[in-house]
Amino acid sequence: MKLLLQNIVLPFWAEDEEIVEIAKDKAKRLGIDTRALRFELHKRSVDARKKQDIKSVSSVMIVDDGEALSAKAVRALTEKAGASVVNEDRLSIVYGEEKLQKRPLVVGMGPAGLFCGLMLAENGYRPIIIDRGDGVADRAEKVKGFYGGGELDTDSNIQFGAGGAGTFSDGKLVTRINDGKCSYVLDRLYEFGAPAEILTKAKPHIGTDKLRLVVDRVLQRIRECGGDVIYRCRMDGVDRLSDGTLSVHTNKGDIGCQLVVLAVGHSARDTVKRLMTSGLVIEPKPFSVGLRIEHLKTNIDKALYGELAGHPKLAAGEYNLSDTKGGRGVYTFCMCPGGEIVGAASELGGVVVNGMSVHARDGINSNSALAVTVNREDFGNTVDGAIEYQRRLERAAFAAGGRNYNAPVQTVGDFMSGKLTCEPTAVMPTYMGGDRYTLARLDTLLPDYITNALRRGIGLFGRRIEGFDAPDAVLSGVETRTSSPVRMLRDETLTGIGEWQGTIYPCGEGAGYAGGITSAAVDGIKVALRIMNKYTPVN
Repeated sequence: MKLLLQNIVLPFWAEDEEIVEIAKDKAKRLGIDTRALRFELHKRSVDARKKQDIKSVSSVMIVDDGEALSAKAVRALTEKAGASVVNEDRLSIVYGEEKLQKRPLVVGMGPAGLFCGLMLAENGYRPIIIDRGDGVADRAEKVKGFYGGGELDTDSNIQFGAGGAGTFSDGKLVTRINDGKCSYVLDRLYEFGAPAEILTKAKPHIGTDKLRLVVDRVLQRIRECGGDVIYRCRMDGVDRLSDGTLSVHTNKGDIGCQLVVLAVGHSARDTVKRLMTSGLVIEPKPFSVGLRIEHLKTNIDKALYGELAGHPKLAAGEYNLSDTKGGRGVYTFCMCPGGEIVGAASELGGVVVNGMSVHARDGINSNSALAVTVNREDFGNTVDGAIEYQRRLERAAFAAGGRNYNAPVQTVGDFMSGKLTCEPTAVMPTYMGGDRYTLARLDTLLPDYITNALRRGIGLFGRRIEGFDAPDAVLSGVETRTSSPVRMLRDETLTGIGEWQGTIYPCGEGAGYAGGITSAAVDGIKVALRIMNKYTPVN
């Protein structure tokens, strides 16, 4: 049995051990013998709403591995101490009885594909996992070459390759979904080399430097368990054979399989188009577009922490801002403290910006996406219209940047006033190393309703965080890959509806069922469990 004791409030500099002892003392005061129980720090966050009185707000898990807690003790903890009984959503694996004629194929090595492939491999299903991009090391070299002025590799870049888009990110693990499998994801990431702090921080992150090592180790584990990992292998189509199995067409030849897990990520536009012509039912959905905003990290820290900014017990300042009162939602997304802006293009002739930071978050600037909701009616409510909407903005940014993958950049002061007069000064752009930018009117790249919402948001957020709307803050464009613009429809079996029912499993963020590393990994696990519940292991 587990009980969660929440809202343990202490000064922010309190040690973890002190928090655990307070939980233990609460139990003792209720007459509970704590010697047979385990008290473990569960989550810890910082409440900085009062800058002169910043608090640590924590929760502790009380673990009874035997039967030490009587019903009376449980009632005392829940009624008098405010604890809650944890109903654990353990991974219930029930193997099916149907025999697989051929091995399963997982397309994509982002979080959804990795965790689906890992679970299948560890349970004897010997999956084949492919990705159009390279392994982590080769992929990093391709990105480095692109940053240095080399050609963009449209199959191996910041979007495509081992680990997916998250490999070149902050490695954020925060999620809004309430699923017990989230804890399983964190436990496995820690097992494969992520920092231990992800298990207890309320806003855990890995950092791109450490995440790359984790991805490599997960793929190695899949190989050790009998799975195959194939890089530079792009899915180009799929056919059903007369025996009911599938033939997946790739640039490395056809792969025979009985089922396909589609974990292709949010940027595989060509794959989406091919799947539609193959009969998979795909519909458009709302998404968001906007810009990246950069401030000095020290200014953000001071705005959030006041005079305590820089204290070694306070992590880099983070914010999460939103406004829905203006008729069209505007919000910050993927905030990267002490990070940099990366060139996330995956198609020739387009510029895309995203954010990244290493584990230490020790860069000069902090950045985040500043995004506005795009509704179905904005792009004609079609899949082609959604993709073309994104692509049109990316091409406009490419042209404004000088047609050399430089990012168009503008100070906040100029953007708010609709002019172009100021070079960046106090805040210098970090995009692709810091010297790949061109001054441009960002408002001319975006529809008026997006520009107006961004200006409204900057003004509102400036009243919530001092200096957010500072004239010398810097904007870079365009951010178009906040989420997938489509959803691949699936039924209660988690397979595609219509002719592909029972054989193709749309999965993860690219299929429209997740948003971020943790939720995508959880969706991959759900798909793996569903496959395992139907089929017997291959071995």
